[in-house]
Amino acid sequence: MRVDKHMRNVTQLTVEGDNGEAYFSADGKHLIYQSNRGGYACDKVWTMRIDGSQKRMLSPDHGAHTCAFFYPDNSAVVFASTSHLEGDCPQKQVFPEGIRYAWPLYPYDIYKANADGSGLKKLTQNPGYDAEPIISMDGQKIVFGSQRDNDFDIYMMDADGDNVVRLTHTEGYDGGPWFSPGGKQIVWRAWHPQTQAERKQWRTNMRDNYIQSTPLDLWVMDVDGSNKKRLTDNGATNWAPSWHPDGKRIIFSSNMDDWREDIKRYGHNFELYLINSDGSGLERITFNDGFDSFPMFSADGKKLVFGANRNPQKPRATDIFIADWDEQ
Repeated sequence: MRVDKHMRNVTQLTVEGDNGEAYFSADGKHLIYQSNRGGYACDKVWTMRIDGSQKRMLSPDHGAHTCAFFYPDNSAVVFASTSHLEGDCPQKQVFPEGIRYAWPLYPYDIYKANADGSGLKKLTQNPGYDAEPIISMDGQKIVFGSQRDNDFDIYMMDADGDNVVRLTHTEGYDGGPWFSPGGKQIVWRAWHPQTQAERKQWRTNMRDNYIQSTPLDLWVMDVDGSNKKRLTDNGATNWAPSWHPDGKRIIFSSNMDDWREDIKRYGHNFELYLINSDGSGLERITFNDGFDSFPMFSADGKKLVFGANRNPQKPRATDIFIADWDEQ
């Protein structure tokens, strides 16, 4: 059995419910994440210390919530929410028969709140999906994914929601953006239809507000949307990218090593990988028979947090894990 590379003292931080997208505060002392713990029918936003203690819900207790992130000074947080809509949770979406895997595009808007959840303020006003907000290290800008103009693209806005600018324009899916530590680049995941059948599929996805599983590749661009460069081209699903604090490497999740010859497609075993921001130096980090994703380094590079299906008592549920990072 091969062991995870660079990771020491891997520790499970959550036990109850399904949990995901845990991200560090700038001082490395807290994590913000989404979970349906407590018996909720859809995710709420929670915080905890990096040792798993002091778990506390800070989002409204109604609506679905996702993609939370700390402001650099730790005084506020940002997350996507449907709390402006009626009902405890959005109506569960039914996908067309024959689709292997898909995820709904609920009408999230992006909200800002104080670190304790008070002072909730709506930053976007869009009838479609606005989510995946990441804040630049200077606290001035938010980059996010949005379903607007009959497409799904990367946008940037001021930290107060003003001056929204579109950064990607190619038809297809552009999502999951993340600022580099210096704020000069953005990494994201993308799929752009190439055939008439793929374009038809995509337009159906946008009309019916869902995205079905497709190959995803990593891209980087300058913060103004220029100099777009594709980093992967392997036919697999490469996603959930974020940056190493050195600003030169990107950590992400992929099923590139789970090709199923019998069905001629990639499977569900997602592992963590590192790649240089120019596309070179690919290195596999985890060796786990299951799902590893949503990785993020602490600002000092000493810790790595990620979500994984590593709990044998909950093989189909995701928990939050943290590890010490060892470059050697």
